[in-house]
Amino acid sequence: MMIYLQLFFEFFKAGLFAIGGGMATLPFLYDISDKTGWFTYGQLADMVAISESTPGPIGVNMATYVGFTTAGIPGSVIATLGLITPSIIIILIIAGFLKAFKDNKYVQHAFYGLRPASTGLIAAAGFSVFALIMFHKDAYAASGNILDLVSIPNLVLLAVLYYFTAVCKKTKGLHPVVFIAASAVIGIIFQFGGV
Repeated sequence: MMIYLQLFFEFFKAGLFAIGGGMATLPFLYDISDKTGWFTYGQLADMVAISESTPGPIGVNMATYVGFTTAGIPGSVIATLGLITPSIIIILIIAGFLKAFKDNKYVQHAFYGLRPASTGLIAAAGFSVFALIMFHKDAYAASGNILDLVSIPNLVLLAVLYYFTAVCKKTKGLHPVVFIAASAVIGIIFQFGGV
């Protein structure tokens, strides 16, 4: 029973303070990993990849994934409910006072001020995932070989994706789902990952 309460509480906090979408939950997931040990940073990178590749909001997908790996189906339901409950509460409160909030200049200024904060959270999360995928400090520390610092397969995949999404005229205009699906298949076949 305690695991369910802890799952709900940890994801309730993430849902309450992660403003800016699913990627803004990443700093909270790093904190959950450090505090609970439910998953490693490498597993978190895999969660991000899976959550990006599957339908639905990224944060909800990650909460469901962590809940399932930690406490099965009930854990996935409880973690997901924990993440979305703050949003539901806030929306219900705001809906009651919608007109007053809409015209209030202080509320408009507060939302304007939240934009850089959410942008910073998302940028930090993106950089963390990129660093986790591209750099293997532990392998470098163990061997001392500079080639062990950078993940060559992941670097090659990044270069190929960049070429097909930004340079090659024939594939440049394809829908992002095509690249997400192709990346998922390549990742499974060649066993790309965070660790």
